[in-house]
Amino acid sequence: MYDGTPRPLPSSPSLPSLSAPHRRFRRAAALTAVLSAMLLAGCGTTKGAVGDGNSSARSASPASPAKGFPVTIDNCGTRTTYRKPPSRVVTIHQHPAELMLALGLKDRMVGTAYPDSAVLPELKKDFEAVPELAKKEPSFETVLNAEPDFVYGGYGSAFAEKTGRSRKAFADAGIDTYLNRESCGKKKQVSVADDYDEIRTIGRIFGVPERAEKLVGDLRARVGRTTEAVKGAPAVPVFVYDSGDKSAYTAGGKGLGTEIIRLAGGRNVFADLDGVFGDVSWEQVVARKPEVIAIYDYAGTGSVEQKKEFLLSQPALADVPAVKNKRFVVLPLTDTVLGVRPPYAVEKLAKELHPERLR
Repeated sequence: MYDGTPRPLPSSPSLPSLSAPHRRFRRAAALTAVLSAMLLAGCGTTKGAVGDGNSSARSASPASPAKGFPVTIDNCGTRTTYRKPPSRVVTIHQHPAELMLALGLKDRMVGTAYPDSAVLPELKKDFEAVPELAKKEPSFETVLNAEPDFVYGGYGSAFAEKTGRSRKAFADAGIDTYLNRESCGKKKQVSVADDYDEIRTIGRIFGVPERAEKLVGDLRARVGRTTEAVKGAPAVPVFVYDSGDKSAYTAGGKGLGTEIIRLAGGRNVFADLDGVFGDVSWEQVVARKPEVIAIYDYAGTGSVEQKKEFLLSQPALADVPAVKNKRFVVLPLTDTVLGVRPPYAVEKLAKELHPERLR
């Protein structure tokens, strides 16, 4: 699964080569500060903790569980028991933040980081009301300074060990963590059903299961209206262009992108690629004759216009139907990962693939 690291970029005609951000980690200083704070807290009143699983800083006399709690969640190999809902949350990457906001949990959020696309219009006002901690992944110290009791990461890079933001480091500081299930690293098919399960799980952790079910119902209905509209229409061959020059980095058969294309009345021409993403040759792209190219848009891989210019400038692609007809569809990467956006992406893509069916 994509982990937040920018992919190789086309070098022609003008796409810049951008490298992933590197941050230095001062763990010793950070943990010293945490331990000092814990010692000072021990001289006064002990503060009740939210989690009851992997976090090590726990109250000696925990409060009575909240209604519907305790809740135990197994997430990417980490098991956590929550005695009450988290109340101070930092999200890393945009899709966790948008899911939190869609569940009406703005009041629990103390920081966001790494916005990588335009926010859904209906969430924009609430998103802007939450402090932005960093344009990219924040340092461990920056997260600690927000005093969270819960950190929700979107891609695996949110908890990269080499940056000092490992889940263990947060647990040692008394902070519970959750990683979007799509980034757990298991090589399995990701579906819209997983999307709904992610929403329900976050609803359970925050004690709002009714809100989660309502959101799932609304998103399910949105997908249902779209699939009904394109029912019976010929499936349009679609090639996903993420990035790449010598070869094309594209969406494989195990990713949510393939199901989004299917539900929108299309067919991913590389659905047989065994993985969420993978590299294919340009000769393969030509041979599969896509009629539409879906361009994934996210920071670090060049602009949409640069990607279009690259595709249009390659003589080998001149006879590809999608290139010849300049039939491009833009999907922010955030649209294609588990969160609130995939059902919106199904609708948006269907309007491009079958404009005669959807207005």
